[in-house]
Amino acid sequence: MASLLLAFNTPKGTLPPLSKCLLPRYNLNKPKPLFLLNEPFSPNSKTIKIKGSSVSSTLSPQLDGTLVNQEDERLLSEIWREIQGCNDWEGLLDPMNSHLRKEIIRYGEFAQASYDSFDFDPHSKYCGTCKYQGAHFFERLDMQGHSNYQITRYLYATSNINLPNFFQKSKLSSVWSTHANWMGYVAVTTNEEEIKRLGRREIVIVWRGTVTYLEWIYDLKDILCTANFINDPSIKIELGFYDLYTKKENSCKFCTFSAREQVLAEVKRLLDYYRDEELSITITGHSLGAALATLSAYDIAEMRLNYMDDAEYSTKIPLTVYSFSGPRVGNLKFKERCDELGVKVLRVINVHDKVPTVPGIIANEKSQFQKYIEDAMSFPWSYAHVGVELALDHTHSPFLKPIKDFGCAHNLETLLHLVDGYHGKGQRFCLATKRDIALVNKSCDFLKSEYGVPPYWRQDENKGMVRNSDGRWVLPERPRVLDAHPADTAHHLEKVLKNIASSSQMEAL
Repeated sequence: MASLLLAFNTPKGTLPPLSKCLLPRYNLNKPKPLFLLNEPFSPNSKTIKIKGSSVSSTLSPQLDGTLVNQEDERLLSEIWREIQGCNDWEGLLDPMNSHLRKEIIRYGEFAQASYDSFDFDPHSKYCGTCKYQGAHFFERLDMQGHSNYQITRYLYATSNINLPNFFQKSKLSSVWSTHANWMGYVAVTTNEEEIKRLGRREIVIVWRGTVTYLEWIYDLKDILCTANFINDPSIKIELGFYDLYTKKENSCKFCTFSAREQVLAEVKRLLDYYRDEELSITITGHSLGAALATLSAYDIAEMRLNYMDDAEYSTKIPLTVYSFSGPRVGNLKFKERCDELGVKVLRVINVHDKVPTVPGIIANEKSQFQKYIEDAMSFPWSYAHVGVELALDHTHSPFLKPIKDFGCAHNLETLLHLVDGYHGKGQRFCLATKRDIALVNKSCDFLKSEYGVPPYWRQDENKGMVRNSDGRWVLPERPRVLDAHPADTAHHLEKVLKNIASSSQMEAL
């Protein structure tokens, strides 16, 4: 895999430097205070609705021409099924629908929260954990726009698998766990006004991606293994993703249940609890987290968890993946099975990012002969992307400097910036929600220097150190996690397995 990645050439054809007349007219000689938004975009924030009128953003560089910004005047609650992909986002991507743009950004911020809350400091005994308790998660991250959701459980995975560059481990001898890493969370809408705005109660599953950029890609062996969720050996998944999702460690209280078992049990519990309501399931993640999002969506659909069976009829719950910069997950049979099950996937990518091009460099969905290669030749390295692609190009943003750093091209905040400025193919870049451009430099160095935003600016104050009553600087103890898994996890997991067994028996009759 490493040799294949190194074979990539640096992207060619980058746009020429913008002339001064295309840049914002800032007085760089007179310093002005830099105001950073304390919270990401909130769907409840006040916006000006414009229908078919010319607009220009005070944040956008002054470009020639005008942009017609079409605001969808329908309520989100009226079209939420279309926004969740019931028609594969037909007519919503070009031009970009205003509701869809906001929802993509909102789900991207759920995924970004898994990075911002993750302790990746190897000098901390809490390395590999979430820094915040679930009850205060969005509050501690200044995500007031997402506080309408309540985290119902955290997800963990064993680090005893062959992805050494993905997991973060402490260098200290006394640590919280020698086998586990925090992998994400499950949340559900609890605010009644938000439920009304959305048109349903929503279950959101968020998978954490990778703190480092390319290192984990080198770990992938391009080995496809059978996805043993049903009796069909032709459906195959990349081995590293499969192990991360299914392996467990009985000696570790956080990994007595695999990540798969944890998420299936929690989804089952929430669906049973809210079974009389309009529901949806949305799964999101960035990078490797996007791979896990696609894999878990397939699993939920294959297990028929998104069906509410009553005595008289069966109701299918919409199941959607918002994937950001994700790699390919499985073979063509896997992709075809996801389509058959009705798993809706919107893949948001930067065309200059290399992660979405792997694995499957030789045989992938772009080859017209892939089906023959996979079926007739049994080619072991055949992969296919699932779903609909929204391809963006960071060279179209006049805020970003020309750069050859693949890490910047892969950055999630960069991708959300591109979503905000994208209006359709051939249309000029203009920030629609006025999302703070400073967020781009949160964990990279991509903004042009004239904006005065320092690179890698987000960090914990004093690395979390505080002064105790004696005036000494110490790392405070975090509240201990008494129950790594809810007490009823095994109960709900058993119900999942019974349901699939019953469904299999019915199909056999």
